[in-house]
Amino acid sequence: MTRRGPGRRQALDPEVLFARAAGVTAREYRPQRVICEQGDAATAVFYVRTGQVKLSVVSRHGKEAVVAILEAGDFFGEGCLVGQRHVMATATAMVDCTVWRIAKKTILRMLHGNPRFSDFFLRHMLTRTIRLEADLVDHLFNSAEKRLARALLLLAHFGKAQRVEVVPKISQETLASMIGTTRERVSFFMNRFKKLGFLDYNGGLRVYNALLTVVLNDLPGATPRLGE
Repeated sequence: MTRRGPGRRQALDPEVLFARAAGVTAREYRPQRVICEQGDAATAVFYVRTGQVKLSVVSRHGKEAVVAILEAGDFFGEGCLVGQRHVMATATAMVDCTVWRIAKKTILRMLHGNPRFSDFFLRHMLTRTIRLEADLVDHLFNSAEKRLARALLLLAHFGKAQRVEVVPKISQETLASMIGTTRERVSFFMNRFKKLGFLDYNGGLRVYNALLTVVLNDLPGATPRLGE
């Protein structure tokens, strides 16, 4: 008698898990509504169900920086799991969003009692760490022009099957805050990219994969890294 091999393991659906768990609530947010604010008590982890969320921090001198743009399938607020007492970044809905709020005790119980969820969450954390390391290298060694090109490619999900992606609505002020430069410089670079055929604004911001050449090479007449 021939034994059948094990079937393909079904991918974990966190939506099903969260819907069944106590201590998990789904909340809807309109654009520009704050989900959690820098300095709040860190008592929960959040999971973006739909929409787009901006994470930003404000310095003691009032300067704001955008540290991440999150989309469906992303977690934030994980610091509470390792003893972080206060929220480190303000999370703001950029479009209509639905977000799962998972109480700290609940997600700890899931991590300890559900190996599949533990694997799922670990992959998320490792992916986030790799992204943060890449962002740090980007800020240390690349020009503002290259940082903008990389940010646009990431927002457009570069590397997927589609040759052209439409970037979700995002202001030049937010892009400037993400890459550490001024809105005027973002506007200058965006116009430059458009003239070179790397993007266009018809029907939303459309980013072409050819923009990758800015990241890989210095364009003729590109601005130097120093003095930005």
